[in-house]
Amino acid sequence: MTIAKPLAAAPAGTASGMSAAGFRAQLRDLAETVAFERAGFDAAGRLPDALYRKLAAIGLFRLWLPAALGGPELTALDFMDVVEEAAALDGTIGWLVGNGGGMGRAGAYLPVDCAWQIFADPEAFVVSGTGGVGRAVPVAGGYRVSGRWPFGSGAPHATWFTPVCEVEDSGRGTGRKIFPYAPRADVVLHDNWQVAGLCATGSVDFELRDVFVPDHFVHAFQPEPVQPGTLYRLPTGSIFPWTVATVPLGLARGALAEFVRLAVSRKRRGDSVPLVERELVQSEIGRIEARLSAGRAYLRQAMTDLLDAVEAGIDLVPTRVRLRLACTFASEGALWAIGRLTEMAGAVAIFRSCPLERYERDARAAAKHVAMSPAAYITGGKLLLERDLAHAHF
Repeated sequence: MTIAKPLAAAPAGTASGMSAAGFRAQLRDLAETVAFERAGFDAAGRLPDALYRKLAAIGLFRLWLPAALGGPELTALDFMDVVEEAAALDGTIGWLVGNGGGMGRAGAYLPVDCAWQIFADPEAFVVSGTGGVGRAVPVAGGYRVSGRWPFGSGAPHATWFTPVCEVEDSGRGTGRKIFPYAPRADVVLHDNWQVAGLCATGSVDFELRDVFVPDHFVHAFQPEPVQPGTLYRLPTGSIFPWTVATVPLGLARGALAEFVRLAVSRKRRGDSVPLVERELVQSEIGRIEARLSAGRAYLRQAMTDLLDAVEAGIDLVPTRVRLRLACTFASEGALWAIGRLTEMAGAVAIFRSCPLERYERDARAAAKHVAMSPAAYITGGKLLLERDLAHAHF
């Protein structure tokens, strides 16, 4: 692993100071470009390079990069707004903005010179891997890391990778988990992302084969931040779900906007009036709006409560459990909403030429993420019933 010479100043092109509203406006400005490029997304299994560079130039892959490093350091709720806007534009873009933008927080956990080496590149994209656990063997000056991890979203454009590993001692696991950071040159990608939804996220398996990682490019699973801010003190098990939990909501918002456009002229067979004039459709749209808004409000309140608990230094278990409940509830509401929209639209919604078809399959793929697992309801029930949470995942 070759280490570059540290920078003397914050990296360029970091969108420092840009607000959530600014990011959202620039995403909307990309609508025509995305519509033009979208036809090739699925076949390629990745974003076109030119489009990726546009997203990176806006600063969408460093939303949580600390301000001290020249990043925008968005709040958790502003981050949610931006990811939701990105997902409404396109599911793949929302997923990559959530993952890549969220991993800007790596700058808060590594020594400043190491963080600068990663984020000096304005097109930097950090992929994390928590779907598997690799091996990290201590050696002089660092670790030798081996393992293979699934779901490396954004891997085709990634510049650095940080998978979760268990530290070994004398060939046996110690139970201590870490995140080592390795550059793209040290990583092997496996072309195995052939899926029905979120097809262009390039979420392939990635592998490290006995790669040396210096100890200053390693931090604990639950790191001690070197930058201020409550955001960076959130539990690792809660901050990862937050980066993608809003994607289904964004997809549902995008689908709703598309249906409204369609309903102005679309008629179901045998009807003499367009969908927009039917009271049944009007009623369903009102119900959809209410449920999406409820899921969004619950999700925002759950994160606010967790941040308050972190700041207050109190027991985080109740708020962490409720955050996972909110992630699942919002996702289920989004899926329900998109399902109702496609049913009302009729047969047109099964054609690839109809955006509703893409919104639906992307949302179903996103909702399969463990962050939005129905198992959260079991944990939530156990909390209220005062049952043992020792083996619960939250």
